[in-house]
Amino acid sequence: MRADRLVAALLLMQSRGRVTAAELAEELEVSVATARRDLEALSAAGIPVYPQAGRNGGWSLLGGARTDLSGLSESEAQALFLLVGPAAAVSGEAKAALRKLVRALPQTFRAEAEAAADATLIDSTRWGEPERQRPAMVELLQSAVVRRRTVRLGYTNAARERSDRLVHPWGLVDKDDSWYLIAGTETGQRTFRVDRIVAAEPTDQPSQRPNDFALDQAWEQVVGEMERNRSRTWATLDIETRFVPILRDQFGRHCETETDLGDGRSRVRVGAPTPLDIARHLAGWGALVEVLEPPSVRGELARIGVELSARYGPTPT
Repeated sequence: MRADRLVAALLLMQSRGRVTAAELAEELEVSVATARRDLEALSAAGIPVYPQAGRNGGWSLLGGARTDLSGLSESEAQALFLLVGPAAAVSGEAKAALRKLVRALPQTFRAEAEAAADATLIDSTRWGEPERQRPAMVELLQSAVVRRRTVRLGYTNAARERSDRLVHPWGLVDKDDSWYLIAGTETGQRTFRVDRIVAAEPTDQPSQRPNDFALDQAWEQVVGEMERNRSRTWATLDIETRFVPILRDQFGRHCETETDLGDGRSRVRVGAPTPLDIARHLAGWGALVEVLEPPSVRGELARIGVELSARYGPTPT
């Protein structure tokens, strides 16, 4: 379902009170079947859109639900358009939807909303790299999330082992150009990397989603678990205070300053999955860092030092 049709359908229902699929099709220049599918998808997505049978029937917003954005404050309207404006720069559909949203705002907010929408630009082409395209699989899965339909997935894990399962798609997350699907399975909530999905087939079976599910909270749990797995080993070390920011760039959130030693040095804790991972990061620092504990990290550093000495030490005469 296109974003501009979604917004237009909601605004049309609000302005007219009730609309038939045929009327919507004529307004949006699509087939009646397409208009009906859009209306059904809106309803399935949880928007209070309901059909009414009979001679004067049609589709309407339950209880006169409003979608004209007139309930927004000035600051809320600016925040909304700062968010959606950059997306419109890279999507024709989003641009059309944005125009409809601007027209839906109270007149006094429109000028600043338009300025906010133009305040930020997304340039998706990387320096010296080809432009990254959103995986086609993402659109298929997004449609399944919106339509609340289960999906048969073919998935390969990190060991390249394939499994096939029926999942209830709950939401998608884009993390640094890597997409993740959060879904319900027979064993509970699971997270799937989209680039490891080798097959996806939506079904006609309705998807079940917990009433209290919130995608942002679910993702926070996923990130928390990942971070715990990435920091199973912690090491304590001393380093000159002026180098702490560089060390923090290297370890990210897994770098914690414990105390200022008062002599130009700081005591720091760093974390990684294994002692070897920590040692590999610290080996390049040489004598600039002194690892106090644990012994496992000190041992890995000593082993790396011996290997480097054997490879690059003085050639025997």
